[in-house]
Amino acid sequence: MALPVCAQDASAPLPDVPTLIRQVRDHQRQMEAVQENYTFHETDVTHELNKNGSVKKTESEEYEVFFVNTHPVRRLIRKDGRDLDSGQQKKEQDRVGKAVEKAQQTPPGQSPHGDQSISVGSILAMARVSQPRRVMLDGRGTIAFDFAGSPKAKAHSMAEEAALRTYGTIWIDEKDRQVRRLVATLGSNVRAGFGLLSLSKGSNLTFDQKLVNNELWLPTSADINLVAHAIGILGFRAQIHMTDDGYRKFHAEAQQQPGATVVPPAPR
Repeated sequence: MALPVCAQDASAPLPDVPTLIRQVRDHQRQMEAVQENYTFHETDVTHELNKNGSVKKTESEEYEVFFVNTHPVRRLIRKDGRDLDSGQQKKEQDRVGKAVEKAQQTPPGQSPHGDQSISVGSILAMARVSQPRRVMLDGRGTIAFDFAGSPKAKAHSMAEEAALRTYGTIWIDEKDRQVRRLVATLGSNVRAGFGLLSLSKGSNLTFDQKLVNNELWLPTSADINLVAHAIGILGFRAQIHMTDDGYRKFHAEAQQQPGATVVPPAPR
């Protein structure tokens, strides 16, 4: 729950905004790198919608997610609440083996399959913020900003192009200088999937990140309201809820400084 802060806290001077945003961007890059040292459990629940917004079909999938050469690899372990049978397990293991091999051969920073996903990091890189204000979120003080694509930002990938076309609100944990929540709406259509798929204006997503076990800031959930059009398909509408939990250290060297440690601003 987000609430305005008390009058005493609200009257305190806000941090220097450019410095704060640089710190948050640095921390987000650090967090995304640290996540690569962990394996975790992901649950995806997809509600496919009719044109009138009613639920047409619901599917759920559970994955074990780990990283190879900085690339995420997802192993399906359960579908619609049922464990995979022996035949499905073998098929999935074969698929994961190929995915691991592909990830090993793909340099960091490139996508093994040519697909790209919009992320908190890509939005931060493209955003211009405004209207800073203090807000309490789940008992912690945050600084909320409105954001939109910066006219000075240059997109170098499909994910960055999509991020550049978003607008919304971001909540930054004031103590730890971490993104706590980000809500973004697509302001115009975006081509994806080699031009075969169009993400429609009005699609929106919510990212949540939290301090896990009082040690690490990590992604915990995402909600996506998707409107898309593809060649041969009139339209696809869905509500997707993703939950990430059960984080376990995958590499012994995985470390992240406590969130309260602020990364020094980059030199100008």
